Amino acid sequence: MAAGALLPIAVLALVFVGIAVRRVGGIHLQIWQIMTLGALAVLVTGQISPGNALASITPDVMLFLFGMFVVGEALCRSGYLYVLSYRLFRRAGDVHELLLLILFCMGAFSALLMNDTLAIIGTPLMLYFAERFEISPKLLLMALAFAVTTGSVASPIGNPQNLLIALHGGVENPFVTFFAYLAAPTIISLVLAYACLWFFYPDQFCGRPLVHSREEVSDPQLAALARLSLTVLLVLIAAKIAVVLLAVDVDFRLTYIALLSALPVLIGSSRRMEVVKGIDWPTLIFFASMFVLMESVWESGFFQPMLMAAPVDLASTPVILGTSIAACQLISNVPFVALYLPVLSLLGTSTLGLMALAAGSTIAGNMLILGAASNIIIIQNAERHGETLTFREFFRVGVPLTLLQAAVYGLFLCLLPL
Repeated sequence: MAAGALLPIAVLALVFVGIAVRRVGGIHLQIWQIMTLGALAVLVTGQISPGNALASITPDVMLFLFGMFVVGEALCRSGYLYVLSYRLFRRAGDVHELLLLILFCMGAFSALLMNDTLAIIGTPLMLYFAERFEISPKLLLMALAFAVTTGSVASPIGNPQNLLIALHGGVENPFVTFFAYLAAPTIISLVLAYACLWFFYPDQFCGRPLVHSREEVSDPQLAALARLSLTVLLVLIAAKIAVVLLAVDVDFRLTYIALLSALPVLIGSSRRMEVVKGIDWPTLIFFASMFVLMESVWESGFFQPMLMAAPVDLASTPVILGTSIAACQLISNVPFVALYLPVLSLLGTSTLGLMALAAGSTIAGNMLILGAASNIIIIQNAERHGETLTFREFFRVGVPLTLLQAAVYGLFLCLLPL
């Protein structure tokens, strides 16, 4: 391999270091800025052509995020999000109960609405809880991150890599299959997330009762449109589930769902420009930059021979699980799954192997910040409001949690019949 081909790998390593440090001299850099500098580096040095860089930016992902950001921004600006939160979380009497509700409610919703959607909607809600109940925002942001990542494991539409496995892995009855194989270990893994957060933040779990009060909407007209958008989103998600269950051959992309859900706000609200200006544009820039950098890494051909020449059985359940968790720290989970699926198809893996791929590539997001797109959405959104999670803070909780969860999924999958 030519020395120049290793440049994208070096840039990726520097991006990791930059995200871990986040400071150069007296300059504090945000995650999206670091990733953008990485993308510019491979472009300027000719490691990827402008045409390939542009082609690498997946329109479906960008449009999906834009649509969901619009819905999330309208929910927040109108105050309707906090009305909903009162209905969902008012039964939480203390921090223990609130954290369990966050983990299991957000985890369950992420299985239906996709984890990135819950990351968008849930971040301002966590910051609201932190201010209202005087709880560490770091604790609640991590609870949200672990909830939406872990909860999305047990559904074929919980995250993009699971959808890829369901569509191109030959999984029969994907909703039933994912639930049968992965629901039980996912529930246990959510309990483990609670235990890890309690262990690392014991001072936050005091016996002080939480006092809830009903919030009023600040803009009734925008709230009505946001409620309509949310209703459209839920109806279309139900339709998407029906299409998948019935194996109907219809091009019903999540992008269409997100954009159609945003239409009531974009068409009906007099504050549409205010909402559009207020969405999380830095996160959209981050994703565009990440696609460019990861495509450059892919074109370098560094990882493909390593995977193909691995001296282990790549189709065995423990190897799939472990390889997925490790590799997704270096390349994002969707490209990794796209790479691994043909290998497993060639080796003739079973449904069990595909479920191990889904579990490993998803819970990898609980280990490091860059392991899941939803982590980036949460942190970028939080930084707009003056809060953040550092690489070290996430690492110290995420690593032991991921190892424990890997043991749970591995145990369940290894005990299941082929």
